[in-house]
Amino acid sequence: MTIEIVLGLPHLTNGPLLARAAALCAPVLISANCLSRWRKADGWRQWSGWRTGTLAHARNLASLDLDSAGYTMMVRYRGLPWSIADYMTLAASYPFRRISSVDYCCEHEVAHDREEVLDRIARTAATNRECFVRAGDLGIRQRFMPVIQGREPDDYARSLDSIDAIVLPGSVIGIGSMCRRPTHGPQGLIAVVERLTHILPIGTKAHLFGVKGDALPYLAPFARWIASIDSQGWGIAARRHALRHRISKTDRLAADFMERWYRTQCARLLEPPRFLTEAADIPVRPPPLDPWEQAIAQARAEIRDLIETGELDHDAITDAWAEGWAADIWHNRRPETPRYVA
Repeated sequence: MTIEIVLGLPHLTNGPLLARAAALCAPVLISANCLSRWRKADGWRQWSGWRTGTLAHARNLASLDLDSAGYTMMVRYRGLPWSIADYMTLAASYPFRRISSVDYCCEHEVAHDREEVLDRIARTAATNRECFVRAGDLGIRQRFMPVIQGREPDDYARSLDSIDAIVLPGSVIGIGSMCRRPTHGPQGLIAVVERLTHILPIGTKAHLFGVKGDALPYLAPFARWIASIDSQGWGIAARRHALRHRISKTDRLAADFMERWYRTQCARLLEPPRFLTEAADIPVRPPPLDPWEQAIAQARAEIRDLIETGELDHDAITDAWAEGWAADIWHNRRPETPRYVA
């Protein structure tokens, strides 16, 4: 079984990049952001809809997948500037091969502590469900790709369990927060993939977002569970080359790096599989000792449960709300002050 290499493209403008991807007969993935229309209002950049006309340029590609741009939008704008309804309308406007769910990435740059990672896993469950329902309404459910999130291997098990009801037979499941992850270690790429091999529903496979090319030989032993990987890492190499040589990073230059990267990854698929020694266990985190911190942790856990079950919206977790919820828990835990009658 062969892992498919998907080229991440930054845009669909007619030119060297698009022509080279078509000539390579490579499957392509784009981010919803590259189809965004923006305008300036009161000095601020505001999203104003989709530029769906450029999708016509993709007609010569082998296939085209759509990603929700969660990481890019979180880093740049602290959240998605469009609604799930907007995104799914875009998804229905073209015969994309796969349509990724909106999700909440868990990279260190975005989720700064354990509680935030768990919050974002809960939100991802909710956005998967909403995207799934809208995909059904739009008649594109068979092309919908659910996405799971996490930081530690067991996080992905929790994330997958929370969307079990919407995973269709034969689905490809997107695995997020991979692009900045090391290959080795207890939270590394292979530790996550190895955990997934024990929990993926029969007949389903994984798509790994943003995987580094040098990880491919280590992924080879798990090829029966992995449908594909994607990367736009070739763009970083092209940018570094242009800076080093003080030249412009043109699309023609980028196309050369893209083709070299793609052919290198295809060659890596032919290398003998490599195996890692078993990663050390992740230390168990002790519960907080401070009563207020305990109340905060319990409040966030209860809110996450309600989001995962659909009783609260995916954007319902705020610090102020969690603190108010925790205040009620803390107050109810306090022992009553005994009253003395003189």
